[in-house]
Amino acid sequence: MTTRVCASYKVLIGLEVHVQLATRSKMFTGAANEFGAPPNSQVDEQVLGLPGVLPVMNKRAVEYAMMVGMALGCEIAKHTKWDRKSYYYPDLPKNYQISQYDLPLCKAGQFELTRKDGSTLPVRIRRAHLEEDAGKLLHEAPGGFPIDCTYVDLNRAGTPLLEIVTEPDLHSGSDVALFGQELQKIVQFLGVSHGQMQMGHMRFEPNINVHITDGAGAVHKTAITEIKNLNSFNVLERASEYEIQRQIRHWEQTGDPGRKSTYGWDDAAQATFHQRDKEDAQDYRYFPDPDLVPVQVDEAWLTEISSRIGELPAARRKRYAAAMGLSPSDAAALSNDRPTGDFFEAALKFGSTPQRVCNLILAHGRRLSNDRNKPLADLGIAARRFAEVGALIDRNAIAASSAGPLFDRLAERDASPEELAASLGLAQVSDMSAIDAAIDAMLASNPKPLADFRAGKQTAMGALVGMVMKSGKGLNPKMVQERLRSRLEGGGTGS
Repeated sequence: MTTRVCASYKVLIGLEVHVQLATRSKMFTGAANEFGAPPNSQVDEQVLGLPGVLPVMNKRAVEYAMMVGMALGCEIAKHTKWDRKSYYYPDLPKNYQISQYDLPLCKAGQFELTRKDGSTLPVRIRRAHLEEDAGKLLHEAPGGFPIDCTYVDLNRAGTPLLEIVTEPDLHSGSDVALFGQELQKIVQFLGVSHGQMQMGHMRFEPNINVHITDGAGAVHKTAITEIKNLNSFNVLERASEYEIQRQIRHWEQTGDPGRKSTYGWDDAAQATFHQRDKEDAQDYRYFPDPDLVPVQVDEAWLTEISSRIGELPAARRKRYAAAMGLSPSDAAALSNDRPTGDFFEAALKFGSTPQRVCNLILAHGRRLSNDRNKPLADLGIAARRFAEVGALIDRNAIAASSAGPLFDRLAERDASPEELAASLGLAQVSDMSAIDAAIDAMLASNPKPLADFRAGKQTAMGALVGMVMKSGKGLNPKMVQERLRSRLEGGGTGS
């Protein structure tokens, strides 16, 4: 067997992403659209495909899809239609799926991906179209049922599904995973999808091929393989990297570029496996759905949808880091969740520094939110209170360590943080004359620690500061230490 040598290679990956939209009802019927309901409890005549039923378009799902398209820089079609995609599967009772074929709602977009090393990668969006999801096959029997059967749960059937297709502009497993993560942030930020991977709200299908350059300089293109239904970013990266190397190894061993195929991922074996050869569009026998009217999008509708989008997570992250000096991790924590970022913006209008307000929100706001299982905005603490507590810390009116008990009390009742700090005994005395008086009193009655410090025992400073703090209630410990050290190292004990 002749072994071929791959001198170099270029990876081209296009990504298909299916995003379930968080509408209250399904795509073409009023049946409920919720996760976790008992099997087959969210099914009606339309989902079952019974004779005589007619679909009715969910306007909210169309608007959600338009929002995602705008966020990805897509052109929104002024005219689009619905098509039937025919295929048989046990969880598709109608034997066709209502989708969009040649006139997608969104097309020709571009999204700039920022890698971890700071480099940017423009990713072209080929299209984003709406369709209805299929049901789900259960290979593990529900309780009380025989275990040697496959069960069909149609709760997911008819769920609004946005399929986003990129051009082959991604070049590694890490690129693919990063794009998926950014897309998750966008749909969650816009509020159009819960985006929870473990609940199947987002499913990823990378389409991979490799351009291999051999030792003689000739280029060999492997056939495109699609890896189906990946539902975690970690698996998405690992499966893509494995498939890249599998295609290279296959060519080196056989010289065969392979056939256009669909693959699956075996997590136990950490390997992709062949499922079937890839279907072509004609296999689905697309034709316009005769029961649904086309969708016409006018400028007024576009303007109204555009007004809902606001500043996207990537732009917020950059602004928080560049204009406010926040760390990348802090900027990401505030920008990835829209309500948290909006709360932060509201708090900044009342003073303090961005970093101080950020610290208070991410530390105490998040702590209380987790403890009480409530969103930050529902804790009962107004955004201005975070700025006001920050201002107290900034001017040394309270210690940073006092913010916790102060916010605990603010969650119980709204009040001026300054007045509340005083009532709780958290206010600090930063008046220099009061600090000097306490230092004078301590030095006059504690000659030994003073002698120890002057003899070179730096640990004596802690004891001296403690004595000053004990004699003067509520003194600012940082200012006490700085003032005491200045006076002692200056060689004097008087004020």
